[in-house]
Order: sequence, then C-alpha cells, then structure tokens
Amino acid sequence: QVQLVESGGGLVQPGGSLRLSCAASGSIVRIATMGWYRQAPGKQRELVAHITRLGSTNYADSVKGRFTISRDNAKNTVYLQMDSLKPEDTAVYYCNTNPNTFVWGQGTQVTVSS
Repeated sequence: QVQLVESGGGLVQPGGSLRLSCAASGSIVRIATMGWYRQAPGKQRELVAHITRLGSTNYADSVKGRFTISRDNAKNTVYLQMDSLKPEDTAVYYCNTNPNTFVWGQGTQVTVSS
C-alpha cells in the first residue's frame, strides 16, 4: 500500500508563500497523475492542481497563477509552491493520485491570517 506524507504547511500572512511537499512510499509519482487537494472547514475536499506523468499541469481557477505543482521522480515527491496566499486558501492540504486511489494521508494545515 502506497503511503503519502504531506509536509510544509504553517501559518502565513496574506500575500505570503509556502512550499508543500508530498513524499510517496513507492514509485507512484513517476507513473501516475498526481494531485494536490484541500479541504476547508465545513467544505468538501477539492482538487486544486494536478500534474500528469508527462508533466502537463492543470489548476483550479481559484489558484491559477498563484500555485505551481511540480514533482521530483527521483525523490518520489510532489511539491506545491503557493504564492500570494489569501485567507480563503486556509485548509488542510493533501496529495493523492487524480482520481484519488490511495488512502489519504494526514495532510498538512495551511492557515493564512494576519
């Protein structure tokens, strides 16, 4: 069973940046479409970005131009660079395949607040 471990979250002021990491236990990163998801309090989990096996990326409209997804196949790790953060980006962030296949990890909390 693949394990996904997210890290890099924290408290940041509006306009700030964070870089999230997702380490996978297997080589899934190099062969699957990987996605970053988020779930805000009282809301459903949503996909915010994904990157295909060939490197094509796609973003939700709400984060387009501010977030960048990337991956390092050698490290079996997916990243999410988040810039120009807004309070509405506050959520727990998770990674998984797209569509999600594996058990969700613990996620990493991102809080954007002054």
